[in-house]
Amino acid sequence: MSIAIPPRPQTLADLAGVEGKAELVAGRIVRYMATGRIPSRISKRITRSLDDHEIRTGLGESFGDSLGYALPQPLPNGRQSFQPDASYYIGPAPYDEESFVEGVPTFAAEVRSEHDYTPGKDRDYEAKRADYFAAGTVVVWDVNYRAETVSKYTAADPLTPTVFRRGEVADAEPAVPGWRLPVDDIFA
Repeated sequence: MSIAIPPRPQTLADLAGVEGKAELVAGRIVRYMATGRIPSRISKRITRSLDDHEIRTGLGESFGDSLGYALPQPLPNGRQSFQPDASYYIGPAPYDEESFVEGVPTFAAEVRSEHDYTPGKDRDYEAKRADYFAAGTVVVWDVNYRAETVSKYTAADPLTPTVFRRGEVADAEPAVPGWRLPVDDIFA
């Protein structure tokens, strides 16, 4: 009789050695496909605007999609990290400046890629938003470049988004006080 030995759960140390975008969920590394030109440019525009706000106010830090957040405690579903497309963090600096931020983004923007427009992906985005809020994130954007909309979800009302369209100005209140970004600039 043989006994199958289950693979060992992967760790944040394993995740740190992964090239490309990935997150640690339930002891396994979940890799994300490289994205196309349009979603990459949108992520960059959001990050650039957040960076300008950081410089102007001296409050918080903005990050692009290469930064990982290590959760202080795994969520009930086993998630241990996030790697949003753009984010803003208000909190203590990491113990190791060359590693993940040990905490959660105050604000996270998830920009849909060309593969993210199916009912299954909608459920994935909903589940990930629930994870963000369970971890302590205050505001999450779901950026849909095909519809040219920004849906703002808040921890206070996680199921009812405020939807921003062209001609409107999006915000991430109360997570990023005073920051505004015209939707036209996001989808320019």
